[in-house]
Amino acid sequence: MARFRDRSPGSSGRRSAGRRPGGRGERRQGRRGPRALSAGRLRSAAGSRSLAGQMFLLQVLIVLLIVVAAVVTLLLQARSDRFQAARDRSLAAAEAFAHAPGLVQTLRGPDPSAVLQPLTEEARARGGVDFIVVTDRDGKRYTHPRPDLIGQRFIGTIEPSQRGRVTVESVDGPLGEEVQAVVPVQDDRGTVVGLVSSGIKVSAVSSAFDRQLPVVLGAGIVALALATAGTALVSRRLRRQTHGLGPAEMTRMYEHHDAVLHAVREGVVIVGGDGRVLLANDEAHRLLDLPPDAEGRPVTELGLDPRMAELLASRRVATDEVVPVGDRLLAVNNRPTDRQGGPPGSVATLRDSTELRALAGKAEAARGRLRLLYEASVAIGTTLDVERTAEELTRVAAPGFTDYATVDLSEPVLRGEEPKAGTGGEAPELRRVALNGVRDDHPLYRAGELVTFAAPTPQATGFISGQPVLVPDLGNAAGWRTQDIERTQAVLDYGFHSLITVPLRARGVLMGIANFWRTRDSEPFEEDDLSLAEELAARAAVCIDNARRYTREHAMAVTLQHSLLPRGLPEQNALDIAYRYLPAQAGVGGDWFDVIPLPGGRVALVVGDVVGHGLHAAATMGRLRTAVQNFSTLDLPPDELLGHLDELVGRIDQESSAGDGEAPVAGATCLYAIYDPASGGCALARAGHPLPALVHPDGRVEFLEIPGGPPLGLGGLPFEAAELRLPEGSSLVLYTDGLVEDRKRDIDVGLEILGEALAAPGRAPQETCEAVLAALLPVRQSDDIALLVARTRLLEPDRVAEWEVASDPAAVAGARADVTRQLNRWGMDEAVFTTELILSELITNAIRHGTGPIRVRLLRDRSLICEVSDTSSTSPHLRYAAAEDEGGRGLFLIAQLAERWGTRYTPEGKVIWAEQPLP
Repeated sequence: MARFRDRSPGSSGRRSAGRRPGGRGERRQGRRGPRALSAGRLRSAAGSRSLAGQMFLLQVLIVLLIVVAAVVTLLLQARSDRFQAARDRSLAAAEAFAHAPGLVQTLRGPDPSAVLQPLTEEARARGGVDFIVVTDRDGKRYTHPRPDLIGQRFIGTIEPSQRGRVTVESVDGPLGEEVQAVVPVQDDRGTVVGLVSSGIKVSAVSSAFDRQLPVVLGAGIVALALATAGTALVSRRLRRQTHGLGPAEMTRMYEHHDAVLHAVREGVVIVGGDGRVLLANDEAHRLLDLPPDAEGRPVTELGLDPRMAELLASRRVATDEVVPVGDRLLAVNNRPTDRQGGPPGSVATLRDSTELRALAGKAEAARGRLRLLYEASVAIGTTLDVERTAEELTRVAAPGFTDYATVDLSEPVLRGEEPKAGTGGEAPELRRVALNGVRDDHPLYRAGELVTFAAPTPQATGFISGQPVLVPDLGNAAGWRTQDIERTQAVLDYGFHSLITVPLRARGVLMGIANFWRTRDSEPFEEDDLSLAEELAARAAVCIDNARRYTREHAMAVTLQHSLLPRGLPEQNALDIAYRYLPAQAGVGGDWFDVIPLPGGRVALVVGDVVGHGLHAAATMGRLRTAVQNFSTLDLPPDELLGHLDELVGRIDQESSAGDGEAPVAGATCLYAIYDPASGGCALARAGHPLPALVHPDGRVEFLEIPGGPPLGLGGLPFEAAELRLPEGSSLVLYTDGLVEDRKRDIDVGLEILGEALAAPGRAPQETCEAVLAALLPVRQSDDIALLVARTRLLEPDRVAEWEVASDPAAVAGARADVTRQLNRWGMDEAVFTTELILSELITNAIRHGTGPIRVRLLRDRSLICEVSDTSSTSPHLRYAAAEDEGGRGLFLIAQLAERWGTRYTPEGKVIWAEQPLP
């Protein structure tokens, strides 16, 4: 130990004595030996402390086991002693009292209890027992410490004692756990005349345990204290003995430490408190270019850079401080060694960061490109709009990647079509759809302009070849200037100096080009920039092609939808109608409306909605609209018509599920209303559709409470119609849910806004439509909107004539006369003959085949309408009469003379009508 201390750093003379010529590694071993030894000593001390602790725990455990065993043994012995002492004392007391003189005579006396009770209590007190009880031969008590128990039966075993034997037992008596003895009382002849029992509680008997327990615990504490003291002495001895290491262990640790120190790729320099270099490994010699004899010399005399010399000698804390040394940049970490009682001085680590700085710059550029690509993946393609997608590309590219970015597309792409492929060197004609840059006073073509690029230009070259084109210096690119000499010169004068043109191609379709421009404030484009521009353009091209395809499909769906909707309103006098139909911006839906003239001057209003969007919804809407028109020709009430439509939708769903698995139609809604201008009555029924609104002539708005049936296709429940009378000049407003419901607005809020927009008196239907859309139309419409506003009119009383006809063939002549007079008053003399003939046939049929009463009504509207009603539900049928038939030609004549005819059923019966054109 003393020899090794002599080699430790501190005396240069002693350090020189341990050197060998040329033995640099051995010299370092001599200097680093004490540090290795200190580490070994720490490990030995830690091991010794661990061993001493284990010995201490073992001795404590042994002492505790001995103490516990002693206490358990004492407890068992004490319990046994207590039971034996209680047995002996109880038996002695019972024997003594059982053999007392005069006891036999007392038991045979008239009142044993009076004599024996005081005697037993006195004997109990003297004998130190808990009770002495005297009983008769059968166990009936004469005495007891508790007088209230005298006369009761003794608790315990008395059968052996009744035969003359002594019984000793442990029982749970009235006083607790007891040991009691039962002794028989015998007369001179040996006959048992009574019993004496004595007992004592076991807990009342003391034992040696109470006296021995403190001694045992004290001995255990003393033993534990001795074990602790012994362990402390052993631990101290172990720590003292393990301070040293053997030569083999110390040599192995010494060599390992030296190998690690010189193998690391960081320089290590240890400076003493006097400013001299104590140690410098090989990497430190290389990085600082130290002389071979640097160790032992002051830092300031080694010819180091002043900043590096100041840092090593200052002993100040430094963390990754970059210090230039020659052509290197060294990252230096410096820490003092005198912390926590160490020797004065400092230790510094050196790391060459010259290449890391260059790599860090490249990594930062790569991170920037990855970040730009991520932003492009998130920001490009947020909508299915071609122009918006192109604008998103320019916003991502400029100014993050370039100063200006432009997108030029073929005209067919904007319409959703595929552009035709160019031929040979044909110059492409493109429309600039997006432009974004750092300033707005540039000379580039503006967005919206149509540009024809000349063949030698980079734009034409990239579009025709389908390959990107890099122009690092626009000033030296002669082909680019052939486009427009004046404009290109203005572009150069503005400061544009570099260009990348990338074709926008996706799924084999070449749609246009993307141009990236840099001005004098930025570095010219390089080959690395070309790959990034291609990646941006490729992502944008896919999104633009998706938008183009959607535009095409949307246009097709809108065309189909408009072809299935009414192209105009039919002529009628019952209602003043205005409508609005707005398809969704994101995709066409299945909303529809219709205005259908009915016989008798009536008009049917229809509004419906098919759940879903796309071509399927539009086609389904067309099928339902056609079905409603066909059902309306049967002149059915609204509830019956919706019932037939519900059955039709159910059949369509069954066909779809059995076929190619198309989506079901279930969920379609419909509202059907019939307005009669002659009476002002309106019958309405709905299948899951929103409630219609009624605007009274004074401007008051009312949402009509119509019974709500289930949506079409669900089946199972009937539909119910409501009969209302609408004032003249009121407006009936029908709409689909897209008007009042939106993702950002609840339907109740939409209905409230609709009511406020409708609340205006005397407004025309067209004005009502404009006011409603101005209040409710969302910025981004996600669903179709159908709006139908119908203002009611009443047929003037002088245009209606009706009377009742008796159910008698003779009354037909009178009816003809009445019709003739009415037509003459209307100035329709030319229609008298035809009308008389039609009316005669209708009345005759009603008399022959119907039941009375019979009513006739003439209506002068856009046509002359003759109606004959009766209470029969039997409908006439048109047929061809044979030559020998006497009748059957009446309806045939009506069909030939009238423009239209038919039958309409009412709750009271039916109405047969015929229409003639006005003269």
